[in-house]
Amino acid sequence: MTNRIFRAIFLVAAAVMLAVSLLTMGMMYQFSAEETTEKLQRETEYIACGIETDGVRYLEKIKDAETRITWVDADGTVLYDSSADASEMENHGDREEIKEAMQSGEGNSKRISATLSGQTLYHAERLTDGTILRLSVETMSVVAVFLTMAFPLVLILAMMMAVSVFLAFRTAKNITSPINEIDLEHPEQAEVYEELTPLLRRIAVQNREIHRQMAELKRRKEEFDTITSNMQEGLLVMDGEGDILSYNAAAKTLLGVDAVTEGENIFSLNRSAAVRRSVEGALAGAHREERLEANGRICQIFANPVFREEEVAGMILVLLDATEKEEREQLRREFTANVSHELKTPLTSISGFAEIMKNGMVPPADMGKFAEKIYDEAQRLIALVQDIIKLSKLDEKDTSLCEEEVELDALVQEACERLQPAAERKRVTLSAETEPILFRGVKQVLSEMIYNLCDNAIRYNKEGGAVFVTLKQKADRISLTVRDTGIGIAKEEQGRIFERFYRVDASRSAENGGTGLGLSIVKHGAALHNGKIFIESEIGNGTSIEISLPYSIN
Repeated sequence: MTNRIFRAIFLVAAAVMLAVSLLTMGMMYQFSAEETTEKLQRETEYIACGIETDGVRYLEKIKDAETRITWVDADGTVLYDSSADASEMENHGDREEIKEAMQSGEGNSKRISATLSGQTLYHAERLTDGTILRLSVETMSVVAVFLTMAFPLVLILAMMMAVSVFLAFRTAKNITSPINEIDLEHPEQAEVYEELTPLLRRIAVQNREIHRQMAELKRRKEEFDTITSNMQEGLLVMDGEGDILSYNAAAKTLLGVDAVTEGENIFSLNRSAAVRRSVEGALAGAHREERLEANGRICQIFANPVFREEEVAGMILVLLDATEKEEREQLRREFTANVSHELKTPLTSISGFAEIMKNGMVPPADMGKFAEKIYDEAQRLIALVQDIIKLSKLDEKDTSLCEEEVELDALVQEACERLQPAAERKRVTLSAETEPILFRGVKQVLSEMIYNLCDNAIRYNKEGGAVFVTLKQKADRISLTVRDTGIGIAKEEQGRIFERFYRVDASRSAENGGTGLGLSIVKHGAALHNGKIFIESEIGNGTSIEISLPYSIN
């Protein structure tokens, strides 16, 4: 900036000095020419008086080396010339100053020499007898004057230039130094000349506005980052080339990448056909939905274009984790198929027995047996429907399932008492070892869990076997264990026994009359109470299932 100011001041000063010099020289030349012309006029008037008195004799007496005197007759013939022989001179009637004097009484003219170094000024007057008296003097031309004054002018200009350079440098420094020392963060505190005060005030106002806008942008970015970082959905903001401008942590997880660099292209992260179709569709200005399978997860991609003045400036990709949704859909389909199958069996039996009785094909003596079978199948159907309803309530976290303080030991004793007849029929010994424990939970669900565990232990036990129920408090956990001496469960089957309608031995389950939903209710009940399930089993040596609940009594 200092150099530009210095150059500007220097050029302006140089131009001004040159203009002043030329103007001064022109004015001096003009003044000199006017002075010479006035001198010629006075001399012409004086000589004219002498000619009218003495004629040529007067002219011969006043010869002057500097001024040339020429006397011309009315027809242009030269009568006398102080510098040449008049008889040998050509007619002067066509001279400009002569013609002007003949017409108006006096005339002036100026003629430049061939070398441009000199010029001649002429002044002519008409005398009373009609003759013309002309005086002329040689002076320097403008070019000669300029050339004569060139050296001193250049010298003066050089000196003035040097002074101008010095003054320009000092002036530029004095102007720029205070400006360069201004603290742009606090311009109002700067000590500068008064002319800069409005500018500094404007800068201070602009600074405050910029700081306010930056704070607002920072706040909005923090809000955006907080919102997007806590989103379960993946979010990617990209420009028109597919380069990533912004993203959140969920996007990395769903795409299965460890890190995303801003400015990185989306296709360097994922080259699947679903991503490509989504990006191409959005860049074409259309909304696009695709299904992406990656890293064992299923995602739904929603691609939307971002327009700026009717042109696509970028796009937004939203990745929604649909794995759990699809798994639920799959479980729902399997559950529907299993329910249909499970309901079909007792309904078919009831329908078959009823049809036989309707057609009179059952002897009166066997009517009671057939009615008993219809009753048993109906009870099995009712139990199945009731278990399905219980599971549905647990799945939907039914608000009617209210928590309360429950005596777990009382629930264990109650379940054992209810199942004692079944144990006796199976010739299984059922025993319980408990201690008084209060637990805050859903009493109905806890009762179903204990009942189903004990019921399964009896159903899948050996004749003459035993079932042991233990309820104990361990530090901050409550342990409910049901151990039997039954048939056991194979290692590869243990992870699936809590699935709905899953049976280790379908034929044996049918004989025992189970619905296949008991352990599934236990699993959902434990999850409802933030509990964990542990199983130990060996084929032929029985099974032990432990439910560990957090001690949550207040």
